[in-house]
Amino acid sequence: MVDTLKWIIQDDEDYNSQAINQAAALLKQGQTVAFPTETVYGLGADATNSAAVLKIFEAKGRPQDNPLIAHVATLEQLTKLVDNIQPYVKKLIDTFSPGPITYVLPSNGVCAENVTAGLSTIGVRIPDHPVAQALLRNCDIPIAAPSANISGKPSPTTAYHVFEDLQGKIAGILDGGATGVGVESTVIDCTEAIPTILRPGGITVEQLQSVVGDINVDPALVSATERPKAPGMKYRHYSPEVPLWLVQGTSLEIQQVIDKEQANGVKIAVLASASTAKQLRAEEIFSLGDNMNEIAAHLYDALRKYKSSDVDLIVCEAFSEVGIGQAVMNRLKKAASKYMEN
Repeated sequence: MVDTLKWIIQDDEDYNSQAINQAAALLKQGQTVAFPTETVYGLGADATNSAAVLKIFEAKGRPQDNPLIAHVATLEQLTKLVDNIQPYVKKLIDTFSPGPITYVLPSNGVCAENVTAGLSTIGVRIPDHPVAQALLRNCDIPIAAPSANISGKPSPTTAYHVFEDLQGKIAGILDGGATGVGVESTVIDCTEAIPTILRPGGITVEQLQSVVGDINVDPALVSATERPKAPGMKYRHYSPEVPLWLVQGTSLEIQQVIDKEQANGVKIAVLASASTAKQLRAEEIFSLGDNMNEIAAHLYDALRKYKSSDVDLIVCEAFSEVGIGQAVMNRLKKAASKYMEN
């Protein structure tokens, strides 16, 4: 166990600067620090220091064959980690970075081998969050950072979620409030002439197509038999503490599922859009929001909300897979113990 320091970013520039300096100093000393990005909280370590990176795997209980994403503050820092950038990558970076997108590019070996899990490629991202940007600029080193949670649990969108999972296991937590996007970055393989989406996220297929035209999709996103290539996609993720059933259908069809289980004495919590939630009856009902952006932002907090002492089963509405809905449904399918399609 270690003493986990916590800094709460506030309306005080001197305090914030001191907090960033202290967090950066710990990272440069080979320690692990959690920090907010615009997607979820990341657990950071010096990406050039294999011993520091190992602490990420140990704190999370993450399999070491699961590669990590390196975070940098600028395009200049990104280019120092990779080789042979395809011409369209600059267009993507100009349009979407800083932002919720990770580029998989040929690694030049600057980052430690356990960041790439021995692959010839590396995922690199420029986050769009003032705290993350300040920390990365202060460090001036690439920071490897998967989500700051116990491996397999829902990703953290608040510092409390991080504290809940990793207190005593990491050196510090920078509390920058709730994150914005709520689901992880889009991961796009940029090693070929046509880019391939490996993980749906905060930047949608439609947005990418508007910039580069043709986009491929990793077969593993649509076939359970294919081996995924993206960080964070190989293993089961995002699971709440109680079983989750993902139900596709009208509010009436969802209610029928609820009624059947309640008749057997099962205590149920429901996750649904605001419009659907108003039409359902259950012990607990959580409205995720009025639109897909709100649903994405609230998803992980909702998955963490219910414990086995509160309910026996979570029933969640299935959503349209258009836009950011593709990322939401990708995470829900991984979290669900049953997917009921009508």
